[in-house]
Amino acid sequence: MYRSTLSNHVDYASHCETIHPEEARGQSLCGSLRESPETMTTQRDKLREDVQFRILRLLKDNPDLTQRQLAKAVGVSNGGIHYVLNALLEKGMVKLGNFTAAEDKRRYAYVLTQRGISAKADLTKRFLVRKMAEYEVIKAEIEEVGSDLSEAELAELKAKGVEQ
Repeated sequence: MYRSTLSNHVDYASHCETIHPEEARGQSLCGSLRESPETMTTQRDKLREDVQFRILRLLKDNPDLTQRQLAKAVGVSNGGIHYVLNALLEKGMVKLGNFTAAEDKRRYAYVLTQRGISAKADLTKRFLVRKMAEYEVIKAEIEEVGSDLSEAELAELKAKGVEQ
């Protein structure tokens, strides 16, 4: 049964009870139902925060970047960058400034406001906390999986990783 994580017309518990036994709940048997809508929203918020953080970080040092350049640097579509920049403009984190020396008077600079600078500082802290936690989880998983290999195989894999 397919169910979007955004639709609430199917009760999660009753779905799992009819499809899967009690002991199977919480495992990955329910597919997209595995995570609660709150978790999905949190993941979406984290992604949104990461994109906003990267944009604010890039614009702090390079206010003259075009939307296309920002999109490429952040790894989102041009439309996505346009959407996020408009949201940042509406929130007062970024303001538009003209390039007075540029031949093309339609070019704008995206300048961080005081609100944008303080938001960037908050996003930086949350980004670092989240990435350090992710690093610890990945590090533990690497150690666990690496224990299945011999020392020679592990050394070979580490050498390949350094080469790339």
